[in-house]
Amino acid sequence: MRLVFFKKLSLSRKLILGFMGAILLGTFLLMMPFSSAGEENISFLTALFTITSAVCVTGLSVIDVGKELSVVGQTILLVFIQLGGLGIMTFSSFILLLIGKKITYEERELLKEERNLENNGGILWFLRKIILTVIIIEGTGALFLSMRFAQDMELKKAIYYGVFHSVSAFCNAGFSLFSNNLEGYAGSFTVIMTTAYLIIIGGIGFTVIDSILLATRKRITRFDLTSKVAILVSMILVVVGTVLFLALEYNNTKTIGHMPFFKKLLASFFQSVTTRTAGFNSVPFGNLTEGSVFLFCILMFIGASPGSTGGGIKTTTFGVIIFYVISVVKKRENVVIFNRRIGWEILNRAIVVLVLSLLYVGVITLIIVSIEDFTLEQAIFEVISAFATTGLSLGITAELGTISRILIICTMFIGRLGPMTFALALGGTNKIEKIKYPKENILVG
Repeated sequence: MRLVFFKKLSLSRKLILGFMGAILLGTFLLMMPFSSAGEENISFLTALFTITSAVCVTGLSVIDVGKELSVVGQTILLVFIQLGGLGIMTFSSFILLLIGKKITYEERELLKEERNLENNGGILWFLRKIILTVIIIEGTGALFLSMRFAQDMELKKAIYYGVFHSVSAFCNAGFSLFSNNLEGYAGSFTVIMTTAYLIIIGGIGFTVIDSILLATRKRITRFDLTSKVAILVSMILVVVGTVLFLALEYNNTKTIGHMPFFKKLLASFFQSVTTRTAGFNSVPFGNLTEGSVFLFCILMFIGASPGSTGGGIKTTTFGVIIFYVISVVKKRENVVIFNRRIGWEILNRAIVVLVLSLLYVGVITLIIVSIEDFTLEQAIFEVISAFATTGLSLGITAELGTISRILIICTMFIGRLGPMTFALALGGTNKIEKIKYPKENILVG
């Protein structure tokens, strides 16, 4: 009976239930005595918050995972970070392939929905490429990070730290075993650039990575439109973010003002990259200027690319809306991007994602400001960080009350799956309108 009920659910609802199941399992494991480094077990709400942050690859935490979790607890956290980064269906399908099980049509459809693909044709081959790509990229990152960490700690610990931070960076999770995140390595070219490389590749999306690999192997220069827009917007955001952060914090001695120019540039580049998706920080965020906080809110809200390990409204959504605005200003009949006309259904979806995201962030921020003793700046930064699954904070995460923690948990969950997924899950099936009403204009602007 229950199986029949599950089969009747829409793909969106099945994905939501899948993520909820993973979060509950992780919460149970983290509450066990073997997960805690201290004598007391981790409370239910703390475990739920931490695992939700891991599965939703956010990085917000109310505890110091490097000190309060045992090695077993940290390993459990790392597994759920990888699970969240790859996606529940991607991860489970890979396990089924390993043990020789066949993937059903229904599971292929869920994979298609989770990976945000147009169809399920060749999806198993795409899955194998994803797994192989992840192993190579995370392995390379772990190697470079371990070599650098080995200069400061014993080799065994350095390898462990290297693997943990490589997976966390590629999955855009932002969890760190260092109490001050990566502030201690702000001047390390190896750590900063390796982490940035992992974040960029993880945040650009598997579809884009696949297009780049295909173009390299077959020596072609043409990418699909999704890849073009994702790469273009990502590059612009990284450059603009770097320049603006450098300008806003140049003379701030509490962040990068005391650094030589090269280290200032390195820190600015790293924060521009990590702020949109990952949540690592190499400078103390509690000392940022108001201009930088506002800049980071915008970058976090835009987020990563579709089909990636990051959150936000996505670079392609932002790109479509910008091109739409340009088309309206230039009085063009259609939205054209790289000599390709965009269908109105795509534009409608982009606008719906933007509006739903703004409304959700606004409502949650209003509630938290009303019940907590935080400034509007602190509250909206925390909410956007959770919604965009970024994981950065102005230092208020551990001070959140019970209601606020539950709201942030829900925000991370919705942000990971996307507001559109929840809207479709709540909205039910598509309905064909039998009646068309008369058309009439309305004054706007």
